[in-house]
Amino acid sequence: MTEILVLYYSRHGSTAELARQVCLGVESVTGVTARLRTVPAVTAVTAAPEAAIPDSGPVYATHDDLRECDGIVLGSPTRFGNMAAPLKYFLDGTASLWLSGVLAGKPAAVFTSTQTMHGGQETTLLSMMLPLLHHGMVLVGLPYTDAALSQTNSGGSPYGASHVAGEESKGIRKLTAHEQQLAQHLGKRVAELAAVLKRSK
Repeated sequence: MTEILVLYYSRHGSTAELARQVCLGVESVTGVTARLRTVPAVTAVTAAPEAAIPDSGPVYATHDDLRECDGIVLGSPTRFGNMAAPLKYFLDGTASLWLSGVLAGKPAAVFTSTQTMHGGQETTLLSMMLPLLHHGMVLVGLPYTDAALSQTNSGGSPYGASHVAGEESKGIRKLTAHEQQLAQHLGKRVAELAAVLKRSK
């Protein structure tokens, strides 16, 4: 069985919903399954640490999840045009995986959610790609042959799936049909490539 790690951080639920859509795309490919994981919030040294196991939702990712999976799809909300600190903190701790080269050659993709249309979606996606490139992973995007990429009036980018959540005070917007479709297509593309690469070994 080919397995894809869908790893994300979400604060208000929009990135988590994108992750679920990515999982649907992954599991639309025969013989491929999704492993959904999250990361804990980063806390100040004066604050109590996060519980070892979350109260609800997916469990926290470990390095074993990265080692064992055949591909990775990363998701984060934007923080001033960059990935959120909790996801970066987790990735910053993967030096041992980099030294061993265990992620090299595996396909990877990224997704994000922002409050506004021009809130840093593409730079956030690019910021998540950088550590994946250093690990030697094969980046997967969304080509313009995907009609939804040209039709969307909300999220969606050739760099990865995205969502425009809107202002929290006005209520978080649900994913549009195009945003859902693009997230699913991204998961499917990673799953298809991972399956091909695994068969070729």
